[in-house]
Amino acid sequence: MENTNQESEAQGGEVLVVASKLKNYIRAKSGMNTSGAVMSALSEKVRQLCDQAIDNAKREGRKTVMDRDFG
Repeated sequence: MENTNQESEAQGGEVLVVASKLKNYIRAKSGMNTSGAVMSALSEKVRQLCDQAIDNAKREGRKTVMDRDFG
């Protein structure tokens, strides 16, 4: 059975951040370069935060993840 894009993303395979935006931010803030491996590591952190927010929304009986679910 073939995975859909959503299934692949849910399994953690796709980068969730815009690399150019992140690299520009880091360079502007610090003058430093950004390793290519940062995108995968940061995407994993984003997945973890989203998973927690999803759980918070479910616990409150909602089907919509809101900004307050990340706090």
